[in-house]
Amino acid sequence: MQIRSDINRILTLEYMQKEDENKYFDRKAAKVKSSDLASTISAFANAGGGTIVIGIDEKNRILEGVDALGSEQVNNLVNAPKDCCMPMPRYEEEFLEITNVKGQRDHLLLLHIQESVDQVIRTSSNRTFLRIGDRTKELLGEDLRNLEYAKSTRHFEDEVNRDAAMEDMDADLLAEYKARIGAENISDEQLLRARGFLKKEAGKEYLTNAAVLLFSKNIAQFYPNCRIRFLRYEGTSAQVGTAINLVRDTSIEFPLLRILDNAKSFISTQLREFTMLDGDGKFRIVPEYPEFAWLEGIVNAVTHREYALSGIFIKVSMYDDRLEIESPGKLPNIVTLQNMKETRYSRNPRIARVLTEFGWVRELNEGVKRIYSDMEEFFLDAPTYSEQEQSLKLVLRNNIVIRKMRQDIHTIESVDQETWAQLDEIERGIFSYLLNRGEANCTTLSKYVKKSNVTVVKRLNRLMDMNLVKSHGNKFDPRRTYEAISLKP
Repeated sequence: MQIRSDINRILTLEYMQKEDENKYFDRKAAKVKSSDLASTISAFANAGGGTIVIGIDEKNRILEGVDALGSEQVNNLVNAPKDCCMPMPRYEEEFLEITNVKGQRDHLLLLHIQESVDQVIRTSSNRTFLRIGDRTKELLGEDLRNLEYAKSTRHFEDEVNRDAAMEDMDADLLAEYKARIGAENISDEQLLRARGFLKKEAGKEYLTNAAVLLFSKNIAQFYPNCRIRFLRYEGTSAQVGTAINLVRDTSIEFPLLRILDNAKSFISTQLREFTMLDGDGKFRIVPEYPEFAWLEGIVNAVTHREYALSGIFIKVSMYDDRLEIESPGKLPNIVTLQNMKETRYSRNPRIARVLTEFGWVRELNEGVKRIYSDMEEFFLDAPTYSEQEQSLKLVLRNNIVIRKMRQDIHTIESVDQETWAQLDEIERGIFSYLLNRGEANCTTLSKYVKKSNVTVVKRLNRLMDMNLVKSHGNKFDPRRTYEAISLKP
């Protein structure tokens, strides 16, 4: 009969004796002291959990067992998570019966350490460790702060910013905030102090990170990663080198109380509209994506992102068939991909409160639910969320086939059938692009129809002769652009 853990079924005796140590498994000799287990316990608890197997020699991997230690020492090992760590992590002990190297009946002691979701587990000497691969690493400085942010024992938004002063704050934003909460009669300092945005350290008051993120005049001066980068690609994937298909790269860089308005205004101009045939036989204009879905995705990214991650920004990528919104930081604390529609938790509660008071953030988590329902009402695929290495990604998909049908209907309806029949495939492609996507230059059109500039210029000249296209700039200007003319109102 195979000897195997009942708690973690992957841990057979063969595995524990022969496999190399890894992120979730560590072996210790029987002679180990309970205090020497503290760093490994802390490391497993602060990572994804793991099992410490006691009673296997670490170097030769022979089965020693723990029975010879005596009951007092074994109890000390069992109680190591209680006695040597603070706070005590959740764990279970397990004894597995074995035959030791001397041929005697014996036992291995397994300590199954569970992941700590919302607490940082330290040793009794106040040191903090994290399991990385097969190593136990002590965390110091910025690494330790990042772990504390991840466990929500420390909020980046509540830490003070020693570089910012009151004169760096936007007086108009503060005035609007006071008006919204009925506090017009108090000073800016009183407002910020009352809301926890001014903190005293060593007898001096400092603005917090949240205050600067929300109200500063020049956000780039303090947080260059506080921006939304919008990327628009032609096609369904990002190409590089000579095949690069990036046609728009814009950074939206404002304090949080202005960034959402500006993002909404700009991105709405980039999203396309299509004509579709209603059940009653009439054509109507529909947006590429429901506004609530993409805007709520951006609001959630701004509200709940991990601002402590330097050098990483919110990224919105637009492809022909989808819109991707990527937010720095994984899902916070108790929220998972499975429960995110029902579970509400804010990584930045002070920022979330202010954005709620400005009408951006919805309470009771109905925002995520409505993203799903609005996409369904548009007959589009359900949104998908996924966790990347350092971010959370939302993908809104558009059915490219249906969209192409809508685009063709829109194009054909813009000219009469006789005129449409006179156009060849290249001319139809050029006209359709200009009509549905707006003004473009020859190089962009050449890439779209996959023909040379010379061929595209000839077709553009014919389209201009037919009064379907007009140009901006003379024919020798390399920046010359073209625009479609609809024959029907």
